[in-house]
Amino acid sequence: MRHEWDVRLFFDEDGRHTECEARLVGVRAPGVAARGASTCSDSDHPEPRIGEELAAARALNSLARKMLAQASGDIEDEVRHPVHLLR
Repeated sequence: MRHEWDVRLFFDEDGRHTECEARLVGVRAPGVAARGASTCSDSDHPEPRIGEELAAARALNSLARKMLAQASGDIEDEVRHPVHLLR
C-alpha cells in the first residue's frame, strides 16, 4: 500500500521580512504545520528568493521537530512508557 503526503509552503513577504508556513497535506497526513521567518538586514539589498529559502528552511526544520515529537507521543501511547527517538 502506498500513501502520499505533500508539503505545502505558503509565503507572506513585505520586502524585508518573509514568513513561511509549512503544512503537511494528504489523506493520512497528521495535519502538522509550522512557521519560519527571515528578516533582511538593513545593510543588505532585499533579495526575496533568499528570504524565502531561509524562511522555508526554518519552517521545514520546525515541521520535522513537530513530527518527531508527535511520533514519539504516539509511540508512548501505544507502548505505555517513555521513549527516546534517535534524531
